[in-house]
Amino acid sequence: MTGQELEATGYDIPPELKQQVTVTSIDKIYNWGRRNSIWPMMFGLACCAIEMICTAASRYDLARFGMEVMRPSPRQSDLMIVSGTVTKKMIPQIVRLFNQMPEPKYVLAMGACASGGGPFKEGYNVVSGVDRYIPVDVYVPGCPPTPQALLHGLITLQKKIDSQSIRRVGWYDKKVSAEAIPVPVLGPDIMDPREYAQIARYTAEKRQKEAIAAQTPGGTAQAAPAGH
Repeated sequence: MTGQELEATGYDIPPELKQQVTVTSIDKIYNWGRRNSIWPMMFGLACCAIEMICTAASRYDLARFGMEVMRPSPRQSDLMIVSGTVTKKMIPQIVRLFNQMPEPKYVLAMGACASGGGPFKEGYNVVSGVDRYIPVDVYVPGCPPTPQALLHGLITLQKKIDSQSIRRVGWYDKKVSAEAIPVPVLGPDIMDPREYAQIARYTAEKRQKEAIAAQTPGGTAQAAPAGH
């Protein structure tokens, strides 16, 4: 953000004071500080992580945008870059790490696998998009995306941060309680605790059909008459 953008508040400042006084808004100075000090979390899942590492190297120089401080702890991070294939074995750990990140926090899905499953979408052990479990702010397409594509995604995230206002964001609203996302349970298959009620209804309906089928001659389930 340039000085002119920071001062674009509609107030006229005398020319003799422009080098000494800046009139801006809380939102602009607050977002300016956040967009230029994003700390990504240092973890990768698959081949996209190599491109993420390359982006942080000297040729592309992620430090130009104030994002080079990758932290090994989620409690010190405000950006999760999901770089690679998300498996059912890994999604509980991703949700747990996301819950440990302080607000404000953002998620960037890097690559086709993190965005929608990629070439492994039909695999029995692959999650078809990390956004099924955690909210995603920016999607970066590609398999794998180039460092330039990741930089474009990070710049897009900066633009989103610029558009936010303290009066509307959830982490400053006392009425909005930031509840942790339930950690998925890995058993014979991955189960989302938010879907337990739906699973219970499906199981009850299935058992009812099986009970009707057991009582019906020939073992074929029949629908109950209307009103019963």
